Amino acid sequence: MRVLAVVPARGGSAGVPLKNLALVGGVPLVTRAVRACLRAELIDQVVVSTDHDGIAATAREAGAMVVERPAELSGATASSESALLHALDALGADPEVVVLVQCTSAFIDPADLSAAVRKVLDGEADSVVSGLPTHEFLWTAGGAGVNHDPAVRPRRQDREPEFRENGAFYVMRTSGLREHGHRFFGAVAVQPVPAQHAIEIDNPEDLELVRALAPFVDAPEPIDVDAVITDFDGVHTDDRAYVDSEGREMVLVSRSDGMGVSLLRRSGVKVLVMSTEQNPVVAARARKLGVPVLQGLADKRTVLRDWLTIEGLDPARVAYVGNDVNDLGPMGEVGWPVATPDAHPRVRAAARVVLTRPGGDGAVRELCDRVVAARPEPPAAASRTRPRLGPVAIGDVRVGDGEPVYVIGEIGINHNGDVELARRLIDVAAEAGCQAVKFQKRTPAICVPEEQKGQIRQTPWGEMTYLEYKERTEFGREEYAQIAEHCRERGLHWFASPWDVPSVEFLEDMDVLVHKVASASVSDHELLRALAATGKPLILSTGMSTLSEIDAAVEILGTDRLIIMHATSTYPLPPEEANLRTITTLKERYGVPVGYSGHERGLQISLAAVTLGAVCVERHITLDRTMWGSDHAASLEPSGLEHLVRDIRIIEQAMGDGVKRVFPGEQAPKARLRRVTV
Repeated sequence: MRVLAVVPARGGSAGVPLKNLALVGGVPLVTRAVRACLRAELIDQVVVSTDHDGIAATAREAGAMVVERPAELSGATASSESALLHALDALGADPEVVVLVQCTSAFIDPADLSAAVRKVLDGEADSVVSGLPTHEFLWTAGGAGVNHDPAVRPRRQDREPEFRENGAFYVMRTSGLREHGHRFFGAVAVQPVPAQHAIEIDNPEDLELVRALAPFVDAPEPIDVDAVITDFDGVHTDDRAYVDSEGREMVLVSRSDGMGVSLLRRSGVKVLVMSTEQNPVVAARARKLGVPVLQGLADKRTVLRDWLTIEGLDPARVAYVGNDVNDLGPMGEVGWPVATPDAHPRVRAAARVVLTRPGGDGAVRELCDRVVAARPEPPAAASRTRPRLGPVAIGDVRVGDGEPVYVIGEIGINHNGDVELARRLIDVAAEAGCQAVKFQKRTPAICVPEEQKGQIRQTPWGEMTYLEYKERTEFGREEYAQIAEHCRERGLHWFASPWDVPSVEFLEDMDVLVHKVASASVSDHELLRALAATGKPLILSTGMSTLSEIDAAVEILGTDRLIIMHATSTYPLPPEEANLRTITTLKERYGVPVGYSGHERGLQISLAAVTLGAVCVERHITLDRTMWGSDHAASLEPSGLEHLVRDIRIIEQAMGDGVKRVFPGEQAPKARLRRVTV
């Protein structure tokens, strides 16, 4: 062992009782000192010298060895040198360099420690002290200049800096310490430290100051928690509301937050939104994110306690994000209180972490990224073997049991060959809360049967052959490039059902995330082989198909990245042909996620499919069911699509987890109404 760090940490403290266990940024001061030493490249071993059992336990948990300090070396008059020499003797150690590290400095940079050690190891100094560069003019109480002549006031740039000893750390040759009995001997050098690292904690005011600074000084680190609870206003939003002439309220949110929440849920972290407001905007955003929400809360702290108990969560492994004083209660209940950078000063001071992104501008995403960074990577074997009915990743979304229902707005050919109409339908899907829109892609010369190509059709563009009509309504590269860009701007996935092999190649060039097999193509094995060769996730619709036909298709497509859609290809679909229990049949037969592609009028059948376990729902959408075209009549108009997504999110929350429990809202009625007899 070449370099030993010793952290003196006695239990007594005149200024701040049990100061060495005081929390700064949620971490005890002794732990912060130990971590700084362990992270310093040139320090080989860390020992804490203490007379207090609690400090000893905390030090061991942080990764340090512990030397029990005798009472005669633990009083207020005992020197730090006595603790150093005792630790060396107790360990029987004779390192070349010994480092004295003080818990009273909350912000010690491991790089500064190593730089100071290097000066001693390289022979530049025998003793090094940490110091703050300063150009301050010092005065005596009697008005005399200490480090300057009051009659001559040189400019700052004309003076060499002096250094104020800040007490963070001292590095010395062990032989010199033993010889001289104190830390300053031989050639003494200073290791400069920045002002934000130089604060010493001697009294309660100092402690409050470093607690307020900690969220800004500490380097961001992963946040290892099992649940994230957020306030809404000021966290998901910028704490402003927009009210239109009808009194309807809107708020500004960040799209990136949705992806962050998705990553959290994918990694197994529970998410909850809590709000004192009772506002449909809050509920709508929570539905969009696919997370539960508790609204209209007069006492967040009590509700949070109940929720943690119901979910069986350790409060120390929970993060709560707030921005105003009504969040102080719940922040005090968890191990990771988090604040937005523009939060109330009392909230920032109470936070273990202060985010860098404000509410409504990526605050939630920033927290999610730090939580996900602390989650363990799945074992290699698990990534190769997907569990039965395990989710399928489509871009940044996982589709499967236990995940939010993936809602697809099927634009199909309802754009009638008009890219502006397609853009408006994309907007409808985005505003309703869909995750994706789907089109159909054909090469008309291949897909239109020979006997139909020359048939005359009456169209909105005049009389033309059926082939001319299909070519007139087909989008090419330029149109799909516009569609892709608009979907990106609106935060939607887009893909299509290719009806022939050249269309597969076209969509691959457009770099779609997933391919859809239309019900009409289940038996087109050439097309299926081309789709399987892409390696992309595949969605297989099963309308007008027998189980044996589906068996053959699944054999070609494989099941690794396959989602099957139960469908009945009747337009519009009568209820008696919906046969929704087939969802269970398909799940059991193929062991893959199963969704529902509906062609009915209304919402009831699609919502029933969700309760039966459909993991995604696809519905045709239109601006107006009376528009010209074959699919408009069986499509949902904007309000219908909005209601569908809203009700799906409500059903997801209502389904629960099947564990019978007493919920927070039942506590008061239980206390008032429950009669217990023996």
